[in-house]
Amino acid sequence: MSRKLIGILLLGFASGLPYMLVFSTLTAWLRDVGISLTEIGFFAWLVLTYSLKFLWAPFVDRYSIPGFKVFGKRRGWILFSQSLIFLSLFGMSLIDPLNNIQLLALLAFFVAFFGSIQDVAIDALRIEIGEAKEQGNLAASYQLGYRVAILIATSAALIFADIYSWSYVYQSMSLFILVGSAGALICHEPNNHEIAILRFDKALIEAFKEFFHRFGLWSAAILLLIISTYRLTDIVMGPMAMPFYLDLGFSKTEIGALVKTIALFGSVIGFFIGGLLIKRISLFSALLIGGFCVLITNLFFAYVASTQANISLLSLIVGFDSFAAGLVGTINIAFLTSLVSKKFTAVQYAMLTSFMMLPGKFLSGFSGVLADYYVTASSLESGWSYFFYTTSAMSIPALLLILIYKKKYADNPA
Repeated sequence: MSRKLIGILLLGFASGLPYMLVFSTLTAWLRDVGISLTEIGFFAWLVLTYSLKFLWAPFVDRYSIPGFKVFGKRRGWILFSQSLIFLSLFGMSLIDPLNNIQLLALLAFFVAFFGSIQDVAIDALRIEIGEAKEQGNLAASYQLGYRVAILIATSAALIFADIYSWSYVYQSMSLFILVGSAGALICHEPNNHEIAILRFDKALIEAFKEFFHRFGLWSAAILLLIISTYRLTDIVMGPMAMPFYLDLGFSKTEIGALVKTIALFGSVIGFFIGGLLIKRISLFSALLIGGFCVLITNLFFAYVASTQANISLLSLIVGFDSFAAGLVGTINIAFLTSLVSKKFTAVQYAMLTSFMMLPGKFLSGFSGVLADYYVTASSLESGWSYFFYTTSAMSIPALLLILIYKKKYADNPA
């Protein structure tokens, strides 16, 4: 494996760690100490920062961080963000959610905010260090690092929480961010002579105009609709996954040791299959396959909720779901990368990922309200089944839009 791929792998790990600790593991911590599903759902809005990162992407393009310039613009932003993520995670470890949930939410917001800034810089670095033919391998390497981070931030975290405490977990996790620092130091940062260094407002406007000019009004509009609906299902379902497992009666160790370990293997297979699909079939055909897999796996969760608790069955379904997530992750990264102009690398990629994340993240804040409503209106088992039927249906609009675009534009280019 080349130095470039190793560096991106480690940076993928650094990208996944803070996101999962705020978006997923934190929900297990809150549910474990007795916080309601409704309140837990609102915590999903903390990671809206990832959906709004296009707002600070121009600053990452335009400015360097004083004291970190020696590492280069992209790597300087990465290392600066990682320093503040470390401090925020360590601060979270010192707080009792039952006594000071507001301060915990504030520090979790800092983790998410600086995590989103780190992602802007990592995405720009990944796109700039590789030629177009290398982006598939770089995306797969990034996804591998991201999935390992999921294993550490969820599986290992849950097991440690059962053995020690949640405070110990978040102190330990803060140290793992140093892995990402190694990734930043390994990568060689090239000079991007194509990038347009513009004022904040002009950068956003020019990047947006360039996108519509390149694809045309209607084609670009459909692409943005596809981007904004493609990940709705797994993003809305995400905050409720851990509470769902706990409500079924499984221990944190069972979830961490078996369910999440199998999830890693499923996702690893998924993103490598995704890489192969991109090489063998058209990108839009690959998008269709990925979206259909996500829809089916959410229906499987609805079935698990309606049956007697079975750790083997749950692990199998989680494995399928993680395979679908890995598949979709690689395909989606390649899809978004294919739409980016190197003249607006950080800004345009951040804008596209914001279109992808913002609708899902907004709706995910109400995921706890929806789950609580279904459970209260029926029963624990039926309520969770209805919840997953609802999230499954959220995949349908994106699949229809992909079919329309594929037939009208992708298969018949102007």
